[in-house]
Amino acid sequence: MSYKALYRSYRPQTFDEVAGQEHVVTTLKNAIKENRIAHAYLFAGPRGTGKTTVAKLLAKALNCTGDNPPCDNCPNCKAITASQHPDVIEIDAASNNGVDEVRDLIDKVKYAPINGKYKVYIIDEVHMMSQGAFNALLKTLEEPPAHIIFILATTEPHKILPTIISRCQRFDFKKVDDQDIVSRLEYVLKNENNEYELDALKLVAKLAEGGMRDALSILEQCLAYNDKLSVDSVNKVYGLLSMDNKITFIKKLLSKDLKSVLQSLDNMLSTSIDIKRLTYDLIDVLKDVIIYKNTQDVSILFVLTQKDVENLIPYISVEESFEIIDILVDASNHY
Repeated sequence: MSYKALYRSYRPQTFDEVAGQEHVVTTLKNAIKENRIAHAYLFAGPRGTGKTTVAKLLAKALNCTGDNPPCDNCPNCKAITASQHPDVIEIDAASNNGVDEVRDLIDKVKYAPINGKYKVYIIDEVHMMSQGAFNALLKTLEEPPAHIIFILATTEPHKILPTIISRCQRFDFKKVDDQDIVSRLEYVLKNENNEYELDALKLVAKLAEGGMRDALSILEQCLAYNDKLSVDSVNKVYGLLSMDNKITFIKKLLSKDLKSVLQSLDNMLSTSIDIKRLTYDLIDVLKDVIIYKNTQDVSILFVLTQKDVENLIPYISVEESFEIIDILVDASNHY
């Protein structure tokens, strides 16, 4: 049996498994329950936040013959999960974006579903369609057959014609909270029987920047390096500096020892440390310094622990923190 990537193995198969998009899931579940189904949906949001996954779940729910749709057990649900259902058609607009492709789609729309109640077209990266393709699709969106549902997914809704958007029920997907990502990763690691450090999961969530798919891909790469997930292994795989080393570097900046600072930078470059990422990480550390100096509350800090606070806070002022942040922000604008 061929290997299956984690993000595919752990793709949600029911609405309850979707993380971080409660506003979308609740609205869709209620619409299905009350049989208030729109003929066209627009799912917009950052990459890896569940747009295509929820689109397939909606297709399953609309064609499900079991209880509490999608049940994930009936023949229709199983066929859609396996991407083998004749009435659920997935189209990548990045490679099928011309007028001819859309006209071919429109010609097939008139045919009734074969096995399901609805024929569902999921068009991913819909913003990649040409102007002519959008215009060709517009008429069908205005007067679609009763058995047709369109689900358009995009990371760039501003590139879609307003006339298309106005004919869709729009759902905006948000970046997934770090805690939701950590909870999902914990579930995956326990299911895969891998040991892990909680701080390592938090670091993976931070690196994923709100994308669940990215988080699972990062996790998979780190597990390939070491099947026990640790902060150290994540740092090594992604060219990150440990927190102790970040604090040491900030202290060197405060000392204004130019030679020492340049030596540290040279060492980082020689060990493939991601300098752009380091810049942002140092800004996060200094933001925590400012927060702590004003609140004395470790529990509300984003990246610093009690130990880190004790190691850095006595050596830096709020004014110095702001000064270094300004320098780092200016540097980041030149990358």
